[in-house]
Amino acid sequence: MSDKAKGLAITSLGVLIMSLESLLIKFANIDVFTFSFYLGIFIFISMTSSLMIKQKDVFKKITTTSFPILIICAVLMGSSNIFFINGIKYTTVANVVLIFGTAALFSAFFAFLIYKEKITKNILVASFFMIIGLFIIFKDELVTGTMTGNIYALLSVNSFALAFVFLVRYIEINRFVLIAAVGLSMTVISLFLIESFYIDLNTLMIIAFMGLVITPLARVLTSSGTKFISASEIGLLMIIETIMAPLWVWLFLNEIPSSNTFIGGSIILITLILNSIYTLRKKELA
Repeated sequence: MSDKAKGLAITSLGVLIMSLESLLIKFANIDVFTFSFYLGIFIFISMTSSLMIKQKDVFKKITTTSFPILIICAVLMGSSNIFFINGIKYTTVANVVLIFGTAALFSAFFAFLIYKEKITKNILVASFFMIIGLFIIFKDELVTGTMTGNIYALLSVNSFALAFVFLVRYIEINRFVLIAAVGLSMTVISLFLIESFYIDLNTLMIIAFMGLVITPLARVLTSSGTKFISASEIGLLMIIETIMAPLWVWLFLNEIPSSNTFIGGSIILITLILNSIYTLRKKELA
């Protein structure tokens, strides 16, 4: 198997596993901050244990390698995860993952604001169609007044996109350390907002499975895939989550998105696919 094929297979598996997270969030009938508090603990335990076994020397480098940016990104991504969980609780999974799929739009915007990076024509065109798709998805909620979940999804994608812009500049930050720090930040943030630490055993098992297995494994696989394939190819593969997450919830919980979500989501998905293919071909010809 070639390196590229290996990268595609590893990343695809990671994204597929990642798509199960939304289903597990739906299964856990518990307050968002209680969920986030315990999930953060399990993610931190899982990633720290892995680092202690495989990369003991990494802890010596943490405080000397872009430590302030590591903390900023951990807080942004931890907040993004909490917003994402809130979104899943308040609206359909399809709405949340489709809105999150527009991360490239917001990343380009933040890169322009912070680093004055030029926004390419294909991003401008893609942004136009993604905004149309978002408007169609939001249309039902604008009428009924139940925008809460969509707003959380927007906050989630903005926090993630901002962190991503920093991480592109600071590639020396160890991604495994970052994920551990993200888990810790989720727990610390939730600590100030949590109303109750009570959790039943079944819910604790769901969160433990997600925090110790699903989330770390998905992140490790997708991170490993980046060694063999380009960012554009990863962006294209991330569409697997956008499609599969709503499908899992429909199969197990019979959650059916609105017709507007199907229409707006189709526009966003087609735009993401075409933009990713265009970017890939452009790089091949360069």
